[in-house]
Amino acid sequence: MPQSSSESAIVECPRTNSRIFAHTRWDAIPVAAALLHCAYFFGMFYLFPRVPLWGMLILGLIYSVSISWNIYGISHNFIHNPYFRSPLLNRLFSILESITVGFSQIFYECIHMQHHKGNADRPDEHGETIDWISIYKHGEHGEAEHPLKYTFLSFFREDPKTVFKELKRKNPREAFWGIFELVSFVTTFVILGILNWHYICFLLPFWYFGHCLSYLNGYYRH
Repeated sequence: MPQSSSESAIVECPRTNSRIFAHTRWDAIPVAAALLHCAYFFGMFYLFPRVPLWGMLILGLIYSVSISWNIYGISHNFIHNPYFRSPLLNRLFSILESITVGFSQIFYECIHMQHHKGNADRPDEHGETIDWISIYKHGEHGEAEHPLKYTFLSFFREDPKTVFKELKRKNPREAFWGIFELVSFVTTFVILGILNWHYICFLLPFWYFGHCLSYLNGYYRH
């Protein structure tokens, strides 16, 4: 069975004598930040019936911003340079991140690597791009799409089937774990909704907005 990118990175290029971290002990900082972000995610659920609405709105906006911050900080660094020597720890951390930001880290890695291949390329004669999230894909006359359209519509353009097919072609084992991560975060949201349906109705718009902010960030980086 071929190794995942995370596993091969750990085996081939250790850069520190730490028994836990694969590259540098400073990675304890983003790992701690991820744990705090996860605690914040579940903490909002605990606070929801105990904090006035205006307070929860502030906490929700912070959660939205933190999704984009996590994706472009903790998560982005993790998919390029897995933090741990242990494949098990990397797997558990990936699942934790998937639940926290509400999207599979393995799927994100596949989408991001496809982005590196295409590098925001323009559509070909068939209207297709190598980069699935290219800012030019849905633009007109070879120009980039309007930033507001890209920001708020890209979330609904994600195609998990295409990502899964690509993952399965490269590594069926990673494709399985990608689905597991998706199921994990969806199950978490469903359980929260069963426990308090008012809360999940409150959370979903902020979750969506957080991913919109991530697309907005990506738009102006390209």
